[in-house]
Amino acid sequence: MTEETIIAGPQLNRPAPAFDAPTTHGQKSLGDYKGKWLILFSHPADFTPVCTTEFIGFARKQDEFKAMGVELIGLSIDSVHSHIAWARNIKEKWNVEIKFPIIADLNMKVANAYGMIQPGASDTAAVRATFIIDPEGVLRAMVYYPMNAGRSVDEIHRLVVALQTADEHKCAMPENWVPGERVIVPPPATDAAADARMADAGEGVEVTDWYFATRAI
Repeated sequence: MTEETIIAGPQLNRPAPAFDAPTTHGQKSLGDYKGKWLILFSHPADFTPVCTTEFIGFARKQDEFKAMGVELIGLSIDSVHSHIAWARNIKEKWNVEIKFPIIADLNMKVANAYGMIQPGASDTAAVRATFIIDPEGVLRAMVYYPMNAGRSVDEIHRLVVALQTADEHKCAMPENWVPGERVIVPPPATDAAADARMADAGEGVEVTDWYFATRAI
């Protein structure tokens, strides 16, 4: 039995499931976002209060994401017409414009491919799932929230910044890392390399122990 047959649904550091679906901005596919980072996020239903706050949060952060080369696309198991009406309602009641597309997934094809349907929560609604896909179409992070707790858009933004920075500088990020803080140097892979690090960490590297060292970027 192969690993692929054991593990169902999307997998980190593997190609994200392809999709081609109707949206409020016309037909969209994963291939349309080649060369850009993409945040694909699902919500249980249109015209629901927690989802409304989340969409407002994403909309208000959209320009910051775009400046980082990141696109947004939402999804729920509702029709395009429902999405349009909800976006117009948000504009009317909160004066916030939803400028990113929203996938209409009535047949649940995209939701099932991405594991957004969690039978323990609901058989007919997508949970609050967020997927971060890199410019090569590789799934780099995924976060699931329950139906009754809204996600943090600021944390999703921080996570994308951390991923982009880690890629650029070949490092890892400590807990709650934000730009300007020190990053973690990858640990040595051999005894000899561990000895070398303890003897001479290198310029700008602070060593707490052989496996834990940080540097500024």
